[in-house]
Amino acid sequence: MLELGRMTDSQLLAMALASVPTMITVLIGILINNARLGDLRHYIDARFNQVDQRFNEVDRRFDRVDGRFEEMKDLWRSELHRVEEVLDARLKHLEER
Repeated sequence: MLELGRMTDSQLLAMALASVPTMITVLIGILINNARLGDLRHYIDARFNQVDQRFNEVDRRFDRVDGRFEEMKDLWRSELHRVEEVLDARLKHLEER
């Protein structure tokens, strides 16, 4: 007769073999979940890359607008300088009279 706290090798083997299908099922679940998480990460990375590209495009457009403002500022300066010279010449002409 067997004592209550002692198990034979065949009993231990039977218990180990009984838990193998459960362990395999859990392992397959972990691997599938890991693959799906990888797919999700790839999807999210692709979306973030698209958002980054759009922000970069907006930055380029704003840079072009900033360049146009600088061009307009330079144009206004040159035009105002020309008007100032014309006014100075007219004022000088009036003072000479």
